Amino acid sequence: MPDPQILQLDDDFTLVKRFVDGHESAFNQLVSRHKDMVRSIIYVTVNHSDYIDDIAQDVFVKIYKNLKHFRYESQFSTWVYRITINKCKDHLRKMKIRRVFLPISDTFEQADKSYNHSETSNTKEVVRNAISKLPEKLKIPLLLKDIEGFSYQEIADSVQCEIGTVKSRIFRAREKLKTILEPYKSEIFK
Repeated sequence: MPDPQILQLDDDFTLVKRFVDGHESAFNQLVSRHKDMVRSIIYVTVNHSDYIDDIAQDVFVKIYKNLKHFRYESQFSTWVYRITINKCKDHLRKMKIRRVFLPISDTFEQADKSYNHSETSNTKEVVRNAISKLPEKLKIPLLLKDIEGFSYQEIADSVQCEIGTVKSRIFRAREKLKTILEPYKSEIFK
């Protein structure tokens, strides 16, 4: 039986080729296959669920417009990851600029909403919030490995560093995550 990861890779390349050849439905299949990964990366990177759909739409519009330029030098998921991270960075940059111009009362309201959001008893939310507190260079490899199931090599290709660095960052991310989650230990492990 063929390796499912290789099958996925072949299927992605086939879908890209089909789309480039004029089969629009192939793009829908690519979106369906990768939308959960894109949404997870956006959620953890931006740490605000209100923006997930907008940013995901921007990601897939960019992919749609540039799919004919995909070079088959890396996995399609690696390319999607890079576009997603860049769109998240663009969004965070815009939000930082907007915050400068917000009235003080709006800033306090946003901080209050953020605080209440992080105090939720929902285990998934507590863990996601904890992951969002990690530095990006630790957060992204952890997300790709533990949530998306990427191999160390795929992660190394995505973040453009050595496998040893990826393993080290994932280890450090898990250790920091344990520290961040320590106050919630009784809540998480009920």
